[in-house]
Amino acid sequence: MLTELAASLINMNALVKPGQIRVGISVFMTAHQRCRVYRSYSSKDDSKIPKIYTKTGDKGFSSTFTGERRPKESQIFEALGNTDELSSAIGLAREYCFEKGHTFIDQLDKIQCILQDAGSNIATPQSSARNSHIIRTQFTNSSTKDLENWIDQFTEELPPLANFILPSGGKCSAALHLARSICRRAERSVAPIVRSGEADPDVGKFLNRLSDYLFTVARYAAMKEGKEEKVYKRS
Repeated sequence: MLTELAASLINMNALVKPGQIRVGISVFMTAHQRCRVYRSYSSKDDSKIPKIYTKTGDKGFSSTFTGERRPKESQIFEALGNTDELSSAIGLAREYCFEKGHTFIDQLDKIQCILQDAGSNIATPQSSARNSHIIRTQFTNSSTKDLENWIDQFTEELPPLANFILPSGGKCSAALHLARSICRRAERSVAPIVRSGEADPDVGKFLNRLSDYLFTVARYAAMKEGKEEKVYKRS
């Protein structure tokens, strides 16, 4: 199920009570554009609405985007789980930052979409992928360049880093630091997949640069809110 969500085109349908209102959501994501979301509402019951559970993973196996069945403890699914957790952490941080009116919300939105693209690439092992799979899930380094540009822009406004700092500086900053630490784990889990040639090296580069971005934007959020960052002191 996770690899289906990692594909470029996601179609979700849910039945919401009361009133049996059907909400259909289609999201098309690429590394070069923001997620586009549109909804359609209908009060009519639809017997063709797919169930969220498939039961196909009950025996401890799941499918890659290429259709290959692998154990759920496979490196691919570990990496997919970590990138999914990372996107969730960024989503939580985004909500805190939105409440504070920070100007980088659009960047976090774009990053979540790019992580979906990264997941598509991870879920498509090159050893079993057809050319059509590779074309559909290719990942480019333009997103990494965007991160570098954003980092440079924020750094110009930040005071020089003179000490080791601890995750702190208010809810926004602390949440972004949490996302940063999860990003590091995601990068570590992707590294062996990239080395084996099963995923694009640009995915690993993006995650590496993303942790730097999250560290920088966490400091930026603290500065803009006038929050003090805790400095490491040897105990």
